[in-house]
Amino acid sequence: MKKILVLCTGNSCRSQILEGWLRHFSKERYEVYSAGIEAHGVNPDAIFFMKEVGVDISHHSSDLIDKYLSIEFDLVISVCDHAKESCPVFPNTIMSLHRNFEDPSKITAHQSAAYSRVIEELREYALLVVDEIG
Repeated sequence: MKKILVLCTGNSCRSQILEGWLRHFSKERYEVYSAGIEAHGVNPDAIFFMKEVGVDISHHSSDLIDKYLSIEFDLVISVCDHAKESCPVFPNTIMSLHRNFEDPSKITAHQSAAYSRVIEELREYALLVVDEIG
């Protein structure tokens, strides 16, 4: 079973959303984890808006990257520039991907629309990743 790690700064929103989508689309073919440089707790708005699209991330945990340093991952994905620049290298990783996504929790105007847009962007990205790694 392939192991995937999704990285973000606070492991509260974008990484949690992508973890949810990857779990949803993988049909249990992958072990998917997420972590951050900091652990801010899973964002309640991310939980709410993901539930709106049929994906429950309420059971996710917000973890520090240190928890996963000894695991060999098939894929490590960073979803924000800060995490890409600040996270340690995983030398035994087969593949690494990076794409910076806007943090919807930082957008104060039209927050519902911001979450919807970023959730959709991460959904499309998850489908590309699943297609790429099989």
